[in-house]
Amino acid sequence: MKIVAILFFLFILGSLASAMYYLVKDKGQSTRAVKALTLRIGLSIVLFALMMLGFYLSSTPTT
Repeated sequence: MKIVAILFFLFILGSLASAMYYLVKDKGQSTRAVKALTLRIGLSIVLFALMMLGFYLSSTPTT
């Protein structure tokens, strides 16, 4: 689970870096930066949901 979280963090940082690159390169005339930031938000939501699921499954008592 830790490896998946680290990979998600790396993908989120990569998406953020690509958005900055597109913003500088396109000078705000393209929607590529917006798409990269939208992807970052989606990845963050999925990571948050996976972490909540992992917490729920790890704290569930086994009988």
